[in-house]
Amino acid sequence: MTAERETGCRAVMTDMLGPPEGYRLVGHDPGPPSPTQVRIAIRATGISFVDVLTAAGGYQVKPPLPYIPGSECAGIVEAVGAEVQDLAVGDNVVGSGWGGLFADAVNLPARAVRAMPAALSFEEASVFPVSYQTAWHALVDRGRLQAGETLLILGAGGATGYAAVQIGKHLGARVIASASSEAKRTLAAAGGADILIDARGADWRDRVRAATGGKGVDIVFDPVGGEATDPAFRSLAWNGRHLVIGFPAGIVALRTNLPLLKGASLIGVDVRQFGIFEPEKSEANRDTVFALAARGQLRPAIARSYRLEDFRAAMEDAAAGRSAGRIVLTMD
Repeated sequence: MTAERETGCRAVMTDMLGPPEGYRLVGHDPGPPSPTQVRIAIRATGISFVDVLTAAGGYQVKPPLPYIPGSECAGIVEAVGAEVQDLAVGDNVVGSGWGGLFADAVNLPARAVRAMPAALSFEEASVFPVSYQTAWHALVDRGRLQAGETLLILGAGGATGYAAVQIGKHLGARVIASASSEAKRTLAAAGGADILIDARGADWRDRVRAATGGKGVDIVFDPVGGEATDPAFRSLAWNGRHLVIGFPAGIVALRTNLPLLKGASLIGVDVRQFGIFEPEKSEANRDTVFALAARGQLRPAIARSYRLEDFRAAMEDAAAGRSAGRIVLTMD
């Protein structure tokens, strides 16, 4: 399949989930919105590790085919359905969905679209909703973070990790940022982290222990998984909380005596299901983080932008996880 530019709209699409090589840029016009939808001319779309994992068929829930990747975007309203009241043609907006956003245009339910914070660019806004709503839900609803507590963030230079740094500082926590590269640690420092630790250092646990005066941390924010999970859980203080955000480094077993010895909790964080089971609370969280962004208190960091035509390189970049900041696709 080839892109049909004369249609005016294009999308990255596949008939079979798999690596970026199996996706093609094709002519695709989503048509007019339904009565409850908004049609958006997309200006920027974020790419996360989960987006690439879902596109490859590796996510725990498989999307229907044919499939267009993408879960968050920013753009301009082109048309609104007859029942939509709070949005108008010409509005700058952000939107989220499960697929469909690696494209020039999309129709989204109006409930998944809201006004773009004026303090953010299209690129920044396109990677704002999911990461910051996830971090807020994790730290406030699940972790019950209190001012003055110590927060250890794994993957602090990644999408949700960097959001957690900013939100943790906003909530009054003392933030320890663990990241795998100098560039990511520098980014975490720019976000407000108090202490920086090399995630690959042989003395990692000693550094964490020293940073807490031997007391341990109150909360671990863990979007990494793999070998990082066990030593992080062991670094908790009494009554500590370990938040499981994701596990791109792999799923591991945790010895069940550890929670008992520390009076600690292992807590799962799934913002997608939170939105399904607790929609009113989820919407209130969105209101909060968007208000903070509008005041310039929360702002994502962009590592690189790619044109839509270069989606394969962008997906590979996002999957590699080496960038300090987010990867974004931009449209004409």
